[in-house]
Amino acid sequence: MTKNRLISAALSISVSLIASSCGSATTGENGPGANTPTASASPDATAVDETIGPFAVRDLGTFAEPWAADFIPGTRVLAITEKAGTIKLFDTATRRTIDVSGAPEVDYGGQGGLGDIAFLPAEADSEIGERTIYLSWAEAGSGDTRGAVVGRGQLVCDQADTCAIEGLNVIWRQTPKVTGRGHYSHRIAISPDGQYLFVSSGERQKKTPAQDTSNTLGTVVRLNLDGSAAAGNPFASQGSPSDQIWSYGHRNMLGLQFDSAGRLWDLEHGPAGGDELNLVERGNNYGWPVRSEGDNYNGSPIPDHTPDDGFTKPAIEWTPVIAPGDFLFYSGDMFADWQGDALIANLKEQNIVRVDMNGTQATEAARYDFGERLREIVEGPDGALYVLEDGDNGRLRKLTPAG
Repeated sequence: MTKNRLISAALSISVSLIASSCGSATTGENGPGANTPTASASPDATAVDETIGPFAVRDLGTFAEPWAADFIPGTRVLAITEKAGTIKLFDTATRRTIDVSGAPEVDYGGQGGLGDIAFLPAEADSEIGERTIYLSWAEAGSGDTRGAVVGRGQLVCDQADTCAIEGLNVIWRQTPKVTGRGHYSHRIAISPDGQYLFVSSGERQKKTPAQDTSNTLGTVVRLNLDGSAAAGNPFASQGSPSDQIWSYGHRNMLGLQFDSAGRLWDLEHGPAGGDELNLVERGNNYGWPVRSEGDNYNGSPIPDHTPDDGFTKPAIEWTPVIAPGDFLFYSGDMFADWQGDALIANLKEQNIVRVDMNGTQATEAARYDFGERLREIVEGPDGALYVLEDGDNGRLRKLTPAG
């Protein structure tokens, strides 16, 4: 099937709708609400629903605990993961939705479930009728343990109203699996040259493993596209799984993005204080849990970063926390003055924070309040912004310039 046929299938699909870092459920990654997805259908309104700061906001539909989204390269079709284990494609031009079969079985509960989704940008010009798809999710292990995994398969849309993931195989596993249901992180970033897969691997609320490079908890890993350890990683001489590690000393990274200069950044939940935006560099140690700008939830202090502590410092930190869901570096023309800025969708603060980036220097520029927990933010092909609210009936909202 050609690329045009794939896009045509996505544009002509029938509407088919079925029937969240921090440990605090009301301020961190998880929020209030039941763990039961609910049914919803996209509204048919075409007018702007409200104005929020510089944004004209249009509601496009609701989804059941949406967690991540990514545009299929070369199309206006947004692929959305729902935490309990379902995937939907949403055509932002026609506002039609299709369920995708073939999603993996996930360990659903707490912060666990279906996670990130990513496509290869190089396939935007492909003429074949299927796309490589990467997914992350929480996988059950033995003895009440679990861990994050990444799988790769093919998204195939060979009929107007049918899409499926075929040949999905796990290509990477967080090591080791441990008890608990928090801090999976499992964000995926593909390098600008299309050669490498970077994955954020949270420390699973276990703290000390983040300083131990014999495991991959509390790390960013750098892999080949098939999930194998990439050559040139800093701890390759230590064998597996150390040979996967790119950086370590991390906590719970719910954002992982490259900027326009090809630099990798993570957005990281701190404990009680100390959310961080970090420039992620080869072999660097980011200090958790030895250093943090926040304190433990029980009030006991954690030493702050100091110039001579040997750890890499955040470019910017937030105390009180903002509890980010995800972020992006804006590159479009619709909000031209923001090109290169980081836009952060936040759970606790229920806002978008705009960070002015001057090379590797970061300064908060503005906050735009939405009054709902925001889980995801992505940039559309036309430069519009799309945000997904957290929770059972999370709205997909399109943001364009007001006025």
